[in-house]
Amino acid sequence: MTSPTSPVSPVDVVLPCLDEAAALPWVLGRIPDGWRAVVVDNGSRDGSADLARSLGATVVEEPRRGFGAACHAGLRAATADLVCFLDCDGSLDPAQLPLVTGPVLAGSADLVLGRRRPATAGAWPLHARLANTVLARRLRARTGAPLHDLGPMRAARREQLLALGLGDRRSGYPLEMVLAASAAGLRITETPVDYLPRAGRSKVTGTLRGTRQAVRDMRAVLAAPPPTLLVIAKSPVPGRVKTRLTPPCTPEQAAALAEAALADTLHTLGTMPAGRRVLVLDGEPGGWLPPGWEVVAQTGGGLDERLAAAFAHAARVAPRAPALLVGMDTPQLSAAALAEPLSAARRAGTDAWYGPAADGGFWALGLARPTAELAARLLHGVPMSTARTGATLLERLAAADLTIHQLPSLTDVDTVEDARRVAAEAPDSRFAAQLVTVGLKPEVAS
Repeated sequence: MTSPTSPVSPVDVVLPCLDEAAALPWVLGRIPDGWRAVVVDNGSRDGSADLARSLGATVVEEPRRGFGAACHAGLRAATADLVCFLDCDGSLDPAQLPLVTGPVLAGSADLVLGRRRPATAGAWPLHARLANTVLARRLRARTGAPLHDLGPMRAARREQLLALGLGDRRSGYPLEMVLAASAAGLRITETPVDYLPRAGRSKVTGTLRGTRQAVRDMRAVLAAPPPTLLVIAKSPVPGRVKTRLTPPCTPEQAAALAEAALADTLHTLGTMPAGRRVLVLDGEPGGWLPPGWEVVAQTGGGLDERLAAAFAHAARVAPRAPALLVGMDTPQLSAAALAEPLSAARRAGTDAWYGPAADGGFWALGLARPTAELAARLLHGVPMSTARTGATLLERLAAADLTIHQLPSLTDVDTVEDARRVAAEAPDSRFAAQLVTVGLKPEVAS
């Protein structure tokens, strides 16, 4: 096992921990050589955190109680490309972790769960096993993934998990991870692992009350449909897009920058959980269009009418799902920053999502219950591309008595100065690389 000061580990093992001092020495002693144990202490009173440190683990403190809170704190604290999750109670053997990492490393799966096989008759309480069987059956029907267990031993790439924007912080977290991964198009599978009698009593399945709470959390996650993601865009044709970049750019260079921004946007939204991904397009699709996107033509009329029509389309094709619409001018947007507010646990009580743009407009608008009538009432007549566009829309949202979740403010790419600033914010993006090819450099912070 590596120490906190060791070089970057090839694999980080997240171990949510609440009063597990009895099991820690055995668990930490069986972490594969060279891997890092990240013990997330969730309010232990038995000295678990100090014991874990003394045994060489990295310890993260998560004061907010909840299995999901501990798991997500560990995921955020991890630095390795590959992350594993494992209960810290001795019920699963860390020496078998390579069984779940193997398919991810081989490139044959993106998320792998360990299917628990009881090593003794008393390892898995009957009531917990029955509840798991029912939920696994519903999960197979919902996702098509060949899963028979919501096993807590699992492995995936860290960046892919962060892009899911997991929002549950209680017992629904393991199920949300699988559902969100499926909705993001990740390949999910399972592999058998031994299930051993745990040290002490489970905080969840060790009691009927704990099991009922876990089932309620998971049912809430199951009941929430994934969102419809909408991107409204113009085909990147020279002379039709990013005309404010010319000069200094040529029309062809401006179109290449527009294509890069659009490709970045579609890629980012492609990593998020979604029931449908719809490109609302003015023009014809090209080689920049990734698989998995439906294309619908923009309607006639002004931009206000075209935006409303996009929401009306979303309401027709997925009437129960929330819908989020973004433009093609913010290639720096973050999947996690969008996905988490839309997650099942976080969307409760929210009617709309609003992303303000630095120029007074908006780069994102989401509706929890989109209808053609609501979209028309909110958007028709809103003056577009003015310093008052965003403020007017916010006034409409407030007048409709909608509870708004405000997303981060972003800079739209309209001018060369905008382009340099955005490229600096997203240095690894296609947009930043394309900006360099046209002889411009990202803005250097002063």
